[in-house]
Amino acid sequence: MAESGSAAELSLTSSALPPPRTRIFKIIVIGDSGVGKTCLTFRFCAGRFPEKTEATIGVDFRERLVDIDGEKIKIQLWDTAGQERFRKSMVQHYYRNVHAVVFVYDVTNGASFRSLPVWIEECKQHALGTEVPRILVGNKCDLQDSVQVGTDVAQQFADAQSMPLFETSAKSPNSLGDGSCRDSDHVEAIFMTVAHKLKSQKPLVLSQPPDGCLRRVEKFVITTCWTYRRSTSQDG
Repeated sequence: MAESGSAAELSLTSSALPPPRTRIFKIIVIGDSGVGKTCLTFRFCAGRFPEKTEATIGVDFRERLVDIDGEKIKIQLWDTAGQERFRKSMVQHYYRNVHAVVFVYDVTNGASFRSLPVWIEECKQHALGTEVPRILVGNKCDLQDSVQVGTDVAQQFADAQSMPLFETSAKSPNSLGDGSCRDSDHVEAIFMTVAHKLKSQKPLVLSQPPDGCLRRVEKFVITTCWTYRRSTSQDG
């Protein structure tokens, strides 16, 4: 009878314990305006290319719950405006408590690739150096006839910066990191690669939307979207 009572006590105690808290990791997505940052984050969270794209003014904030080795981890994707005049008021908040950085350039726009050192330097100024997981993404590889940044050049840059390189297309349903655009899950692989790198790190605890952001819940599976933006005609 004593053993039965102890088992009942243990069961009662276990059932009274709160469920484990989901760990949250913040990933910022950086690059010039128009390189497709918003489309990449939308594709990862919603599983599709957005029907309409607009220039990001302030910060786009999306999150998705993913399974890493049996643990549910919440990935927050922060997509900032690429245009300086829209970023000044948000920069300090944007770079706070960052766990990883995804640098994005447009393979059809050489200027966006040449701007990468500026973005990398800005990260360093906010204590986000090589100790923070970083990934380089060349977007819009579906536009193969318009490519201005070759894979070899991009790979040399990525190696010099100690970053893995992915070439993909947020728009194409078939994209792969060798420029051939075959793997339909490659956008997924980019962010899941970062998520695996983050699993051993200390998470960010955030239970409310960031200050100054408007909350908008979209009909995505396991996806919530908090957005701060005004409409224009360009993609961020």
